[in-house]
Amino acid sequence: MSCEYRRIFAALDGTAAQTDVARKAIALAADNHAALRFGHVVDAVPSEASAVNFYELCEQAKKHITDEIGDLLEQAQDNDDIPSVEVAVEAGSVIDTLDNLLIAPFSPDLVICGARGLSSIRYAFVGSVSTHLIRSQECDVLVVK
Repeated sequence: MSCEYRRIFAALDGTAAQTDVARKAIALAADNHAALRFGHVVDAVPSEASAVNFYELCEQAKKHITDEIGDLLEQAQDNDDIPSVEVAVEAGSVIDTLDNLLIAPFSPDLVICGARGLSSIRYAFVGSVSTHLIRSQECDVLVVK
């Protein structure tokens, strides 16, 4: 049985692991002739009470991502086997924003994320985005180590 993915969402977290996530997402998108969306959430919860310009923070985060993985993005955009590539950055609560503003509108067949490897004590308090995605998404979820 073969899997066909037409829409792939890759969650980028700003860590060094996002390069591995991007590489895997691009390879799978090319193999499946799938549209590809990279998404990142600027955690706005710690700054909600202040006068932070979230639009500016999102623009800075998007620039940082394109600086970090720009060669990979260009490779994906130039690949005729990938019909579309986009980078979306939103601010908000990480889980809610990821689910409602980045993933749901794209309706992916596959979600790819990284495993940051939180310590067991920290995981007990803050949980894990990858665990959340595995449990909540109705499509396949690939966790890149």
